[in-house]
Amino acid sequence: MAYVISDACVSCGTCEGECPVGAISAGDGQYVIDADACVDCGTCAGACPVGAING
Repeated sequence: MAYVISDACVSCGTCEGECPVGAISAGDGQYVIDADACVDCGTCAGACPVGAING
C-alpha cells in the first residue's frame, strides 16, 4: 500500500525532494503521492516535519 499525505500537510515540499522515485508532487493545496509510483520505502514519512505522511 502506498504512503498517503494527510490534511496536516503544510506544503513545505520537504518530502518531494526526499522521494527516491519522484512519486511526490505539489497538488492542489498540499502535496500528493502517486500510488502507482510509490515503492513504500517510508523516506518521505521520515522527512516530513509535521508527521503528515502515513503508510
